[in-house]
Amino acid sequence: MACSKIRKVDAENRTFKDEWTDKYMFILPAASSKPLCLICCENVALIKSGNVKRHYETKHGSFEEMYPQKSAVRASKIIELKAQYDRSTRVITHAFTGQQRANECSLKIAWILAQHKKAFSDVTVVKECLNAAAETLLDGKLKDDMCEKIKKIPLSATTTTRKTELLAEDVLAQLDAAVQNAVCISLAIDESTDVTDNAQLLVYVRFPHKEKKEMCEDMLGSTPLETHTRGEDIYEGIKEMLTKRKINLKQVVSVTTDGAPAMVGREKGAVARMKQDNPDLIAYHCIIHQTVLCAILSEEFAEVMNTMMKLINFLRASSSHQHRLLREFLKEMDADANDLLLHNNVRWLSKGNALERFWSIRKEIAAFLQQLKSKKATQFANFLQDKHKMDVVAFLVDIKGHLNELNLKLQGQKNSICDLMKTVRSFQIKLDIFKEDLQADCEHFPQMREQIQGERDISPYVGFIDKLIGNFCQRFDCFNLGHQLLLLIENPFLIREIRGFSKEVTQTFKWAHPGSLQLELTDLQADVALRSHFETTDSATFWLQIVPETMFPGLTKVALHTLTMFGSTYSCETAFSSMNIIKTKYRSRLTNEHLHMSMRLALTPFKPRFKLLAGQLHAHFSH
Repeated sequence: MACSKIRKVDAENRTFKDEWTDKYMFILPAASSKPLCLICCENVALIKSGNVKRHYETKHGSFEEMYPQKSAVRASKIIELKAQYDRSTRVITHAFTGQQRANECSLKIAWILAQHKKAFSDVTVVKECLNAAAETLLDGKLKDDMCEKIKKIPLSATTTTRKTELLAEDVLAQLDAAVQNAVCISLAIDESTDVTDNAQLLVYVRFPHKEKKEMCEDMLGSTPLETHTRGEDIYEGIKEMLTKRKINLKQVVSVTTDGAPAMVGREKGAVARMKQDNPDLIAYHCIIHQTVLCAILSEEFAEVMNTMMKLINFLRASSSHQHRLLREFLKEMDADANDLLLHNNVRWLSKGNALERFWSIRKEIAAFLQQLKSKKATQFANFLQDKHKMDVVAFLVDIKGHLNELNLKLQGQKNSICDLMKTVRSFQIKLDIFKEDLQADCEHFPQMREQIQGERDISPYVGFIDKLIGNFCQRFDCFNLGHQLLLLIENPFLIREIRGFSKEVTQTFKWAHPGSLQLELTDLQADVALRSHFETTDSATFWLQIVPETMFPGLTKVALHTLTMFGSTYSCETAFSSMNIIKTKYRSRLTNEHLHMSMRLALTPFKPRFKLLAGQLHAHFSH
């Protein structure tokens, strides 16, 4: 049987063609077998025209429009990028030296620690682990060589701090460049107090990345509010941040806030002050916060909920000895869970999760309370024996489950405002189904169906659903963005009222021209190729990569402005969580500058250019 030969790329003698530099913006660095893109400094795996062409067309489509081939402006741009690359990689033109590779390793380790929100001092542990791994896996000369290389890696808390500063500066420079080239941007703004009682203002930015052809979301910046957190203080903090990033407030399409008075006050709120600088600014309340406000309980239901939270706190947090007894009792009874969950007002899902856990072990909890002799335990045991109160608890478990499911769907980064509104509209339809179901067989209320036996008065529960429906209608039926405008993003081929669509757009975006939009939408809907593309891709990719801007300039501009908008302040909330994790690990020894730097590296979607930074470090120390 003939032996099949394994294909080896190295043996194919592929050659780099000089014409690829002008056509695809690629060069082949000395002593390297991987072509490098002058625009983003990324390598492709093989010296193949298909590889460099694919990279150029998919990642740098806009470059072709700005710098046409065989033009003088393109030639000068190539010279500029080559010079820039040569300056930053003067020492990389030859194979990396051992110390350069050690610097690159140090940078990558600092990056990984920052991504995982680890303290700078943890780097010494990393070095110990590297040495232990080398000594265990290798023997003889290989082990000695590897240990010597590890020894050369500059790893100390001070060095890692400096490397982290370099990494943060690099990703911030990439963000600045991308924002400067963006056709429009939107902001999400939130203010919160961290674990050390310092007020922090945090701003996120969302924009269409011109080169990557995708929506980009990153932390624009954060700043401490030293004394007051009034509207004017927040406004000044935002203005300072935008000025530092060289962003004109008139570039901002929309701003999303948590709805706090300091943010949205009619005269002195931060948003009102921003609108004085940019009258066309669109401002709206975070959709997730609004859905939470819609679910405010009635007096009777709130009383039952408060009693339930007191019961859980009594068993779980009033006495460590009692808590241990409870866990041991649940273990002996082979309960479905071995503990209760504590409620936290700050967490959106907390009450629903705490109720659901209680309900799964309610019989065991009742039996445990019977064993306790205290007066409080007797009161709670009597509460659990009250059939009407338990009917309310069962209803709250079910309805909180539905609301938590909605909340989870609304969470997540890179969700557009269209995605969130689609989820809210769907839930509004579900509320009508829930109301009918309560009056029938309670298919969507399984705990309530199990609890309520025989004839019971369900009017309070139907009344609560009616109130939910009314609250959602009040908050979302008059939302800033109309149904037809959102449909442009979700599926432009389903828009039937073309005049109604253009009217909605011009109400939201004053610069839009209704006549042009009507004609462009008609042409778009008649394009069979674009329709087939839409069916196989997501809406953001469709508008950013598929729809030709030259043919549909008005529609594309409207779509990009709409996709840019934040639907919620979820990104800010997650950033505050990261901030508290970092602050807790450093035990308040971190300066504000290093805190914001650590947060940036933990949250940024940009990746540092390690080789360039390692080359700059080596050149600096050599000089």
